[in-house]
Amino acid sequence: MLNDPVQMLIDAGAIPQNPFDAASRYSGVPLALLPQAPDMPPVAYVRRRFMSPLHEMALAGRVSISSSDRPDLIAHRVYGEPLAWWRIADANTVTDPFELTDTPGARIAIPIVNAG
Repeated sequence: MLNDPVQMLIDAGAIPQNPFDAASRYSGVPLALLPQAPDMPPVAYVRRRFMSPLHEMALAGRVSISSSDRPDLIAHRVYGEPLAWWRIADANTVTDPFELTDTPGARIAIPIVNAG
């Protein structure tokens, strides 16, 4: 669509190209447009995010899970940021973050977060 007002705003810099916070797992992941029927506007989506290979992740250590733990509480405890739970999920190769805390007594990997 040549006169797509949303794309025009993105191109003009009025809407950020990457609308995600710098701490988001999607920060830096490009957006794309999925073409639709000729009379329909395209649908915006986030392209696939690739994780670092596990063997390249530096670990700060491991923590034991208690029955009251949640992914966001662990992230807050180790990083001071509850929204950073996804980093821990990536390091433990889980899709569902609650798999991290399903088993009290289990030990999970905590990756080092590089600043900058």
